[in-house]
Amino acid sequence: MRSDTLDALRRDWTTLGEADPLWAVCVDPAKRGGRWNTGEFLASGRTEVTDVLAELDQLGGCPRQAAIDFGCGVGRTTAALSDHFGTVTGIDISEPMLAHARSLHSGKLNCRFLLHVKADLSIFEDNSVDLVYSSLVLQHLPPTLADAYLTEFVRIVRPGGAIVIVVPESHLRTPGGLVYTYAPRSLIRWLQCRAFGFPAPMDMHTVPASRVRAVVESRGARLMASVPRGISGHWRMSAHCIRV
Repeated sequence: MRSDTLDALRRDWTTLGEADPLWAVCVDPAKRGGRWNTGEFLASGRTEVTDVLAELDQLGGCPRQAAIDFGCGVGRTTAALSDHFGTVTGIDISEPMLAHARSLHSGKLNCRFLLHVKADLSIFEDNSVDLVYSSLVLQHLPPTLADAYLTEFVRIVRPGGAIVIVVPESHLRTPGGLVYTYAPRSLIRWLQCRAFGFPAPMDMHTVPASRVRAVVESRGARLMASVPRGISGHWRMSAHCIRV
């Protein structure tokens, strides 16, 4: 992966983290301009993690000593995971996002937040965590980079552990969905910033179960289930649950 790709991602998400961090994590037109209520925002993370862990328990569960929240943003799900795991490490490419996370969750002594701008997870050893969780992150990365990180997730999770990624499974056949499917990336980025007023563009790619299965099974892991997560914007969402 070329370093300029990661540099561009870092620049975009640094801008988003400076301008409107909660909205950039959970994009809701009604919450633009700092209109997210912080308590409501964090409660959504607790609900999401509670639901995910209940589904994961139905699939056999995982040990709950150490977890990683990949693309943690301001720690919406990192803090929620810390209620269930001994330690949780949130990693992100945006220092302003991490600054908000550290401020919001200073009382969570079993959480830490790390800046990470590399195309691998070499800061973590093989078989060193029980869960990698990533919510609404991998769709913002070029597919080759998303697949590389997914491969790294398998490497760092202990046998018997799990990976859960919440991502758009497919585009809807709406006007907006068709634009995201067929329009050039440069045009989409221009529309986001010039027509819709985004502080910086957010690339959007689907992460279908077939691709996830091919990546993880090539590394000896198994896609256990793809749990529907309803509709969000122009996408049909899923939680892909993977056993290592």
